[in-house]
Amino acid sequence: MRVLATRLPGVLILEPTRHQDTRGFFCETYHRRAFAQATGSDPDFVQDNHSHSARGTLRGLHYQIHLPQGKLVRVAAGRVFDVAVDLRKSSRHFGSWIGIDLDSESARQVWIPPGFGHGFLVLSKSADLLYKTTEYWDQASDRSLRWNDPDLAIDWPLEELPGGEPLLSNKDQCAPGWSEAEVFP
Repeated sequence: MRVLATRLPGVLILEPTRHQDTRGFFCETYHRRAFAQATGSDPDFVQDNHSHSARGTLRGLHYQIHLPQGKLVRVAAGRVFDVAVDLRKSSRHFGSWIGIDLDSESARQVWIPPGFGHGFLVLSKSADLLYKTTEYWDQASDRSLRWNDPDLAIDWPLEELPGGEPLLSNKDQCAPGWSEAEVFP
């Protein structure tokens, strides 16, 4: 597994080794010892999630305030623009974001540690996003942050969408902006 640092410390791009031939390919998407050795982190993953979304769907930015989740994210089918936002007030990168293209062809993954908001925009006809979390989903702790807040200025690739506008849930349409968001110490 190859590990690439991003400009946000702790957020890592993981490139699993793919064994490919005329039949297809095989790769380990998670191996606890290899992950710990490559990243210096040994999280206890407690939940696996699968999100199937149509082109143009934007999910996020989501996080849990009292039970923060680390997430290991990959795309099993399709292509997404995946975003992590540093919500840790104590971080010198507080309010900074990173966007990473993830797709099923490259098998790239992203490790987003606790303390970050997460969202993604589906750029292919549809996409299946799979992610492991270090905490169970907790409705009372669940928070959203407005995806297009001008203070964050996330450069979503909306030009790749027909009509240039994302499909949003009611929750994401009504999410508070950066100045009203609950953040981590």
